[in-house]
Parts: sequence; C-alpha cells; structure tokens
Amino acid sequence: MRIGLIGLGGMGRGLAKNMAAKGVELTVSDLDQSRVDQAVDLGAMAGETPVQMARDCDVLMVCVTTAEAVQEIVLGPDGALAAMSAGDILVDHTTVSAAHVETMHAACAEAGVHYAEAPMTRTPAHADRGEVNILFGGEESLLERLRPIFETYAENLFHVGPAGHAIRLKLIHNYIAFANVASFCEGFALAAREGLDMSKVIGIISAAGGKSGMMDLYGEATLLRDFTPHMSLSNAQKDVRYYAEWLESMDMPGFMARSVHQTYALASIMGHGAEGCTAIIKAYEELTGVEAKLPDDG
Repeated sequence: MRIGLIGLGGMGRGLAKNMAAKGVELTVSDLDQSRVDQAVDLGAMAGETPVQMARDCDVLMVCVTTAEAVQEIVLGPDGALAAMSAGDILVDHTTVSAAHVETMHAACAEAGVHYAEAPMTRTPAHADRGEVNILFGGEESLLERLRPIFETYAENLFHVGPAGHAIRLKLIHNYIAFANVASFCEGFALAAREGLDMSKVIGIISAAGGKSGMMDLYGEATLLRDFTPHMSLSNAQKDVRYYAEWLESMDMPGFMARSVHQTYALASIMGHGAEGCTAIIKAYEELTGVEAKLPDDG
C-alpha cells in the first residue's frame, strides 16, 4: 500500500524513520520543511498538499497536535477527505477528544473511507526505536489490514474494543499520568521550600506507594533542571482539557481534572508551554522563590 504521513513532530519523525527503513512506500508532509527534508534523506518522498497526498495514497496517516488541527487538515475547505477514494483508510494517530473521534467516524463513513482510531503511548525516543504502543479502536478486520504497517514502528498493538474506545482509554491514561506529574512537581516544590534534602526525595517516595512510571521517567530529570519537551507542557494541558470536557459531558464531577488542567494552564500562561510537562514546577518556584533541584554534589 502507498502510505502518506502528515505530521513529523516528536512521534511522527520516528514513525517515518522506521517505515522508510523497512521499505514502506511513504510520502510525508509537515509545516516544517526541514523535517520533510530529513525524512526524504531517510528514504521517504516529499508530499505536496494534503489533498494531493490523499489522492495518491491508499492509507493517509495524521500525527499532529490537536483534534482541531486534524479536522482542518481532513475536513476543512481544502481537506484531504474529499480527495480520498472509497475503501481508503484514514489513520488518526493524534491524541484527540472523544467527540472528535465520533465526528471523524461519521464523516469518513459518509465518504466510504475507513477511519482508524489509533492513538499511541510512550515517548518520541520509543518512536525513534520503533517501540510505540498503539491503541486501536474498531473492527478487527481493519486492524489486520494495517498490522503490517503498524508493526514497522510499534512494539505493542492493543485492540481495546469497538470504535471510540481507544481514544477514551488513551485520555484516561494521559490524565492519570499528567495528574501524577502535577502532584510530584507540587510535592518537589514544597520539599524545596521547606529545605528538605532533595537528594533523598525521589528514592524515599519511590520506595513506597508514591512510586510511578512518570516519576521514573521524569522525576530525576526534573530535579536536574532538564525540561526537554519529550511531551510538551502545552500538549499535556490539551490532553487533560479533552479528558475534563469528556468527563463533564458524561455528567460526572470533574473537580480533580479541572484542578490538574488549571495547574498546566497556569504554567503555560507563565510562559512554559513549549517546555517539558514537568516545567509546571517552575510555576510553583516562581511563586515561592525557591528552586527544586539536586544539590551540586548530586
């Protein structure tokens, strides 16, 4: 199959690298031409417009930042969907909202196009190594058609249920993960404010119930002042917002979700949106005047 990939950001770069390396006939596009050039150097072909890519490809993948961006690319006045043929597949790797998935399913079904809901977990480093997790929602037959492609860049494929279930599980996962980041950053800031020995904080917390995957990934890096945007703060804010909106649409209280979202929103307003998700600690630090970091001797 001829594959098109729109979006060569943190995750998309790794997808393109691994597909090209394994012989997939791949066309790519991104707003940043330098990213396209890098993918071409690895064996991909440069695409022109989303419409042209949709016309020329059997499978069009979108891996961008927001549901709004996906809809502009696919459903907008010059959207890709109108150029796709019946039987083509649109793969949505973007972390989007639950409402977005329903909109896309309906629009694609009307056009005779298969919508493949396939959000991913793990980090850009995993994408670079071809080790992402894919959560798939939809019919088994569609997953089997896509499996050979997914296996070029995924370590695990999880068929989580019918259409709509994959993004819902992804949003729950991301909310729990980013709530955990918010809680340990707040705790780190308080520990620094009170003059605790920061060299002992992570080890003691991780020796008991406070241990978590996100602290394992980002805890020490936070105290080493490394805010590389493997997952940007603005993307974390977006994901928690989608979760909170979905929760409230189900007539469930969202006190915790709104508090977590506002924590990220505050840090973003204070200028840290482009940094890594743990840069929310900087909001606490700017309020207290104390920096949470390991001592110079480690």
